[in-house]
Amino acid sequence: MYSEKVMDHFTNPRNVGEIADPDGVGTVGNPVCGDLMTVYIKVKDKKLEDVKFKTFGCGAAIATSSMITELAKGRTIEEAQEITRGDVAESLGGLPPLKMHCSNLAADALHAAIKDYLKKKEAKE
Repeated sequence: MYSEKVMDHFTNPRNVGEIADPDGVGTVGNPVCGDLMTVYIKVKDKKLEDVKFKTFGCGAAIATSSMITELAKGRTIEEAQEITRGDVAESLGGLPPLKMHCSNLAADALHAAIKDYLKKKEAKE
């Protein structure tokens, strides 16, 4: 049912936790399945220096959260904004159709964190 990569990111998730004093935070959830994801970003020189997550949800939700941090870390803000829901699922070797909404949440949480960062940055200027 799940690819080897999904199982690896579920059983050995990368970048779990919070960032102290994050530059941006994005939280999204799906009331139907109960998944809830929060992504934290730290930005330095217009790049995502650090990306961490906390997720309450199924194995696919944890795996997609882990993968989104791997995909985003080290990228510029613009590059990270271009990461799609499909990119997350593809990077994990695919997800069962019933679990595709999990990749949607991961990308949405990252985009929400970036939006939060840009809003805070604009308020300072």
